[in-house]
Amino acid sequence: MTRGDSHKHDSSRQSEPAQTSLIEHLIELRSRLMRAVIAILVIFLGLYAFANDIYAFVAEPLMALLPEGSQMIATEVASPFLAPFKLTLVVAVFIAVPVVLHQAWAFVAPGLYDKEKALAVPLLVSSVGLFYAGAAFAYYAVFPLLFAFFTQTGPDNITIMTDINQYLNFVLKLFFAFGVAFEIPIATFLLVLSGATTVESLGRKRPYIILGCFVVGMLLTPPDVVSQSLLAIPMYLLYEVGLLFGRLVRNRRAKQQSDNPDES
Repeated sequence: MTRGDSHKHDSSRQSEPAQTSLIEHLIELRSRLMRAVIAILVIFLGLYAFANDIYAFVAEPLMALLPEGSQMIATEVASPFLAPFKLTLVVAVFIAVPVVLHQAWAFVAPGLYDKEKALAVPLLVSSVGLFYAGAAFAYYAVFPLLFAFFTQTGPDNITIMTDINQYLNFVLKLFFAFGVAFEIPIATFLLVLSGATTVESLGRKRPYIILGCFVVGMLLTPPDVVSQSLLAIPMYLLYEVGLLFGRLVRNRRAKQQSDNPDES
């Protein structure tokens, strides 16, 4: 065997563990994804019998403001089936978020340091809680105000007959918008924690942040001032909450460094 052949043989032997490790990671990723999908399907099958009740619950903020005897309509043949079906599937994913995140965490956790693990768990839990809080805020606080505005500002000779599929698309968009908006404290906290920016720098950019919140509200909500403000104002307040936590972490780190100067 020549020296070149021996070198090629050694290189192939060294690459085998890397290939094996990659295959093992892909197999584990597939397994984690399958578990997440199975969890969503199990929840969906358990909820599907109540699909119409779930839709009625989501439609309640609008129906409560319509004249007595009013009802929604279906302008497409399959809408009476597809709208509750789609909503139930979305609710199943919504409920299964902790399971999905747990599977993602179990996949990436072995590659994290202990300090990263200690920080990642509270951040994941907080992210899920804030997303749920955003959706709840949209349903219980925003929808009644928004639908009251829509139903009371139209001409008196107009009968409101909302299509069930259009209504579902509308509320799902708002659920998602408010759920993501409530993640702002986490994003702000991570920016400060990672050193990408400072609390003082973010504080000086408040006018731009306020403008950005209203621009995002304009893009994610219907084209009216009420819904835009109902999203933009909480976004800005949550931004301030993120700055507060970032300031607390900065002060805590400064105190630890002053108490233990050898570790800095």
